[in-house]
Amino acid sequence: MFEAVCLGRSMSKSEFKEQESVLRGKLLDAQFALKEKDKAVLIILAGVDGARKSDVIDALNKWLDTRNIQVHAFWNGSNEETERPFYWRFWRRLPARKTIGIFYGGWYWQALRDFTFGNINDRDFDQACHLMRETECMLHDDDMVIVKLWLHIDKDEQKKRLKSRRKRLKAAHVPVTDAKIYKKYDDYINAAQRAIRITDNVRCPWHLIEATDAYYRDYTAGQVVLEAMQKAVGEHRSDERRRIIHKTTLAVEADKTVLDELDLSVSTHAKDKETLKKRQHQLNSLAWECFDQKRSAVLVFEGWDAAGKGGVIRRITSAIDSRLYRVISIAAPSDEELAQQYLWRFWRQIPRAGYFTLYDRSWYGRVLVERVENLANEQEWGRAYEEINNFEEQLVDHGMLLLKFWLHIDKDEQLERFKEREVTPWKNYKITPDDWRNREKWDAYKLAVHDMVARTSTDKVPWHLIPANDKTLARVRILETICDKLASELD
Repeated sequence: MFEAVCLGRSMSKSEFKEQESVLRGKLLDAQFALKEKDKAVLIILAGVDGARKSDVIDALNKWLDTRNIQVHAFWNGSNEETERPFYWRFWRRLPARKTIGIFYGGWYWQALRDFTFGNINDRDFDQACHLMRETECMLHDDDMVIVKLWLHIDKDEQKKRLKSRRKRLKAAHVPVTDAKIYKKYDDYINAAQRAIRITDNVRCPWHLIEATDAYYRDYTAGQVVLEAMQKAVGEHRSDERRRIIHKTTLAVEADKTVLDELDLSVSTHAKDKETLKKRQHQLNSLAWECFDQKRSAVLVFEGWDAAGKGGVIRRITSAIDSRLYRVISIAAPSDEELAQQYLWRFWRQIPRAGYFTLYDRSWYGRVLVERVENLANEQEWGRAYEEINNFEEQLVDHGMLLLKFWLHIDKDEQLERFKEREVTPWKNYKITPDDWRNREKWDAYKLAVHDMVARTSTDKVPWHLIPANDKTLARVRILETICDKLASELD
């Protein structure tokens, strides 16, 4: 692969100076045009150690308007990052629409190093590469422009540059792995070729740049970024975000859904209230065990309006020390959240090791309310099932305990609770015109819930469907499920 890169390409200083001013003007034009198109740009800058990626970043910062550029490096992970799933550090720094982000190494840096030095095996490395590919395609499908640059130098050039770096910098600033990097050059190149083969695709292609000559390297990198931005400016966007005119066809006369199989006639036994208290005491102890063992928990609550999500959450939080949890209530996204891929606002709330996060509604809004209310088109909510499954799998693989509940009530029970809220002063704030409007689309939501369960209930993260006509019984079942799961997972 890299034999076709190292061909001795170069550019004279005079030629570079002549072309630089033209390139700089075109880059600025493309940057401002993309800003008008409401697009984000992510430049992933990877390559061989010693290829001087920092110099390319300096050139891009010189040529572009830096007010809308952020550069991020991920070589020195903090405790805040290591206590969360690996991709959390990247999601929190993704560029918003109208801005440009430059990732120094990006998600490739750690996997390439680990594989080169034998810290992960072939299977784990391939799995990491496939996750990179999926992440990039997901961001691309959400209208992000992704430019991947690999800067390459041969082994002799790397040896010369690493030696020069040791002389130029103070010892404290020279990476202790420099000597090891050179000795592992061939292994690193093999790992890079493997990663590039897996992650190179028509949506997010790699651009391999010979980096021996600085003028050629910088100009070529700028030209690749320019062409990617110009292509994105020229692309026609068929669906204007937040102004979707697509109408979902719903087979409301379809056969029974998974919700029809739930027995809503079950009611509370006398012992259930005592069971609720016992389970709350147990949950208090388990929450502290989670803290001691640095195991986080994410609890997701979905369900019909007035199904009792808030009441369940209060019974859980009253059992857990207030220092150990956060409750996130999901409403319509803010302008800041709309400027990002829809999973961004959930990634940023992932708890650190040892803590609980409870979601009162969640990322499933993409396949529920956004689907039924035509806030996302069929392509957007259709691909969200796989995106959600991948997201949840990353949480579980990191060691998080993830439980998700759907609280189910029938239409008569919902109507009774709506009326109660209208006449009860301390419940009146809970009822809104949106609740009544959503009720009119009961069948559409019912079908959406069926599809959600069918496509996102997995072996690692199954859905728990809870009959909730009886509030106490629902609370007991949910607390039992949480406590039993925590007890089985903790050491």
